[in-house]
Amino acid sequence: MKTTSYYPVLMTDDVAATAAFYVEHFRFKPLFNSDWYVHLQSTEDKRVNLGIVHGDHETIPQEGRGRTTGLLINFEVRDPDAVYERVVAAGLPILRSLRDEPFGQRHFITKDPNGVLIDVIKPIPLSPEFQAQFVEAGAA
Repeated sequence: MKTTSYYPVLMTDDVAATAAFYVEHFRFKPLFNSDWYVHLQSTEDKRVNLGIVHGDHETIPQEGRGRTTGLLINFEVRDPDAVYERVVAAGLPILRSLRDEPFGQRHFITKDPNGVLIDVIKPIPLSPEFQAQFVEAGAA
């Protein structure tokens, strides 16, 4: 299988509010906008996309309907400090404050209106302990 695109689609009860959240706080713009589905694209990189669908829409199989749960979205950015300042000023909840991690990330975690966790990340150098855990290319 040759994958030509990949993006998450969040299921929600409020498509418009969820789309507005990502437009306002994470610099997305709508490419398609209906009452049951919105397709968003980053204003900074057209390869970064996000779909939002009403969780009870007929296109969702009955056994899969509902809201997105148990999901953590990672946004890798160049300046997490600036994003952190912006989302704190906007009053978004901060679930993990901005910090450097030994596993090679400077990051913080917030959440969207549905409870989907959002981890804003910048790669930083790993500690020697975590560097040793990387698998060599082609070794598996």
